[in-house]
Amino acid sequence: MDYRRLGKSGLRVSEFSYGAWVTFAKQAGEKDASEMMATAYDHGINFFDNAEGYERGNAEVLMGEVLSKLNWKRDTYVVSSKVFWGGDKPNQKGLSRKHVTEACHAALKRLQVDYLDLYFCHRPDVDTPIEETVWAMHNLVTQGKILYWGTSEWTAQQLTEAWGVARAMNLTPPTMEQPQYNMFERQKVEGDYAPLYDLFGLGTTIWSPLASGILTGKYADGIPEGSRMSLPGYEWLRDTLSTEAGRQKIEKARKLNDLAKEAGLSLAHMALLWCLRTPHVSTVILGASRTSQLVDNIKALEHKAKMTPELIERIETILGNKPAGPQRY
Repeated sequence: MDYRRLGKSGLRVSEFSYGAWVTFAKQAGEKDASEMMATAYDHGINFFDNAEGYERGNAEVLMGEVLSKLNWKRDTYVVSSKVFWGGDKPNQKGLSRKHVTEACHAALKRLQVDYLDLYFCHRPDVDTPIEETVWAMHNLVTQGKILYWGTSEWTAQQLTEAWGVARAMNLTPPTMEQPQYNMFERQKVEGDYAPLYDLFGLGTTIWSPLASGILTGKYADGIPEGSRMSLPGYEWLRDTLSTEAGRQKIEKARKLNDLAKEAGLSLAHMALLWCLRTPHVSTVILGASRTSQLVDNIKALEHKAKMTPELIERIETILGNKPAGPQRY
């Protein structure tokens, strides 16, 4: 496992990390969650991602129980939460100073930690001035309750405004963004944010590197029972496959799978390594729901040498794109 700086910060995160979305408190109970987190940690993963909105806080409760029982030294791991969807009442959602502050306190209790390493604004809030959110995050930093704050799925313009507010008022600016990034979803990481990496030192903790499983090939012949898209509450995800864009992704995944086999890779390994090739990706969040799946994902790191410029060019041909931005390898 290699470690990368989170943007221009001094924090180093494992190139693969492990996230709780969908899995914790939905597909995995305490026994399975503990086994997967211990396995990730033993393989060098040091960043564990969570959010108040994951299973209405229960994913954080579960992760907190596991962290308490595993009893790792606090300086050996990084844990996050995200704020936006905390409940149905008016002040239980969004990025107001009230909700940002109260959600942080609640996450600390659920995760059973004294501070959050990373705290994300899970989505932009058009009803709250960015200045108010920046102040709220800065206050939590100065209180020692969070170490770094960032955003998820914000636009480059919104990030620039947050940075401008922070610099004008001598406040703590955002350190990282958590965008979706995979072979099918790349505009923000490779395009929109391109000026911000050098200008602000922006780091990224990318999610859905396997496009919710499409880039494993598992949906080539339909939706398997027990897969992410078969779960109750994720009908919106399943419905994406029935669109024309969804069918095109399935067809491209078939072609990519053939190419991966030719290169001596699984499609999942090729997709994960494709994400890692981007120098501005600080860490790739894995969302494995089984220990065997997690171990297999991590084994992708053994095959970095197979991601040659020629292979990347052939991938881009199948995707119908030209390579955008610098490549790490």
